[in-house]
Amino acid sequence: MTPRLWLVRHAAPLVAPGLCYGRLDVEADALATQRAAQALAEALPAQARVRHSPLRRCAQLAQALQALRPELRSLPDARLQEMDFGAWEGRPWESLARSEVDAWAGDLHGHAPGGGEPLSAMLQRVQAALGEIAGLPGDMVWITHAGVARCVHWLRAHPAQVPTAAQWTQAAPAPGEWFIS
Repeated sequence: MTPRLWLVRHAAPLVAPGLCYGRLDVEADALATQRAAQALAEALPAQARVRHSPLRRCAQLAQALQALRPELRSLPDARLQEMDFGAWEGRPWESLARSEVDAWAGDLHGHAPGGGEPLSAMLQRVQAALGEIAGLPGDMVWITHAGVARCVHWLRAHPAQVPTAAQWTQAAPAPGEWFIS
């Protein structure tokens, strides 16, 4: 069987609708986390290796999974964190200056939204994590965020290309769900 990468998104975060929360360290809904962990515990093959974003919403799911499947000990990996939106973190999207959002959309790859992290830096760290697991036997599980899943999709579908805002339309797993790549 060919090794697979499981891109697991944390359960629904406890944030107000419309809030920018990339690197903002918020908790996930406890019941939704338990449900996601149960489904994942039933689906994962033996010997899967697990890594998680150190942000609380991902660490919660990793801990809940390990409680159900003790052999699936997860290690934190900072490269699996969501994008850092800098000063935008914790603010409603509608409160952001239109000119700032337009500047980011105009240079999605190079502009650091809110002074945080440009997509180019996020793509580089996700590529480094992908490179580390390339060729390793067995399935790898990343408990992570929508942005990381989108980066994996982009990097695999468009190697060496710089994305524009119009191209950045990759699907991501819903909260508490996963894609297998």
